[in-house]
Amino acid sequence: MSTAEELVSIIVPVHNAGAYIEKTIETVKAQTYSQWELILVDDCSTDDSRQKIRSCIQGNDRQIRLIEKTCNEGAAKARNTGIDAARGRYIAFLDADDLWSPDKLQKELAFMKEKQAAFVFTAYEFGDEEGTGTGKIVFVPPKLTYFKALSRTVIFTTTVLLDTDKTGHDLIRMPDVKSEDTATWWKILRNGFTAYGLNEVLAIYRRPANSLSSNKIEAIRRIWNLYRKQEQLSFLYSVYNLFFWALRATIRRI
Repeated sequence: MSTAEELVSIIVPVHNAGAYIEKTIETVKAQTYSQWELILVDDCSTDDSRQKIRSCIQGNDRQIRLIEKTCNEGAAKARNTGIDAARGRYIAFLDADDLWSPDKLQKELAFMKEKQAAFVFTAYEFGDEEGTGTGKIVFVPPKLTYFKALSRTVIFTTTVLLDTDKTGHDLIRMPDVKSEDTATWWKILRNGFTAYGLNEVLAIYRRPANSLSSNKIEAIRRIWNLYRKQEQLSFLYSVYNLFFWALRATIRRI
């Protein structure tokens, strides 16, 4: 077994992801960096997600774990359940329908050590329903501070890697709000950390047509609520950040 100092704990919240979860698990199994544990937190799926996960676990029960929640509580609490169960020093997040390149963990860990960073993320590519890259790539800046991050949601959850020896666990626990992942990155940055971007595509963001992020009005409402309620920014500063957030979001999807 891996020591905690080497181990990457990969946390995947699962809810009715039966159509995608097997392929997502396979991209973890294919990692060139072998010191990982995969924690799948099923948030009361009503489809065949649990059965498919159990099938994937066979023979890998020491490296892959399924946590079955007894009531549906949403992605934030599912991820927090995974954080609480993690045995590794490093925490990586992966959504149940997204995909990693085989060298994702290896390259990202090397980058983290090079930068002596607590928080790193990478570029990514949009994928279609089948998980095939569409050619639309989101490139990332070399680093992000709190104030720069407010006007750009370029940190994609599936690309994030955190060193809990530096951040601790409490700081990375996600609040139970909409866009909980963005709120968490801002919380970490607000506490004095810098996020370093590895500008290499190491993940595919599968975007089904009916995904939450495809609803632009809802996305604007969520980011506005984060500014005003979570970060408690002034009205004018919120408008300023929202303008540049919307501009960058539009450019990113063209």
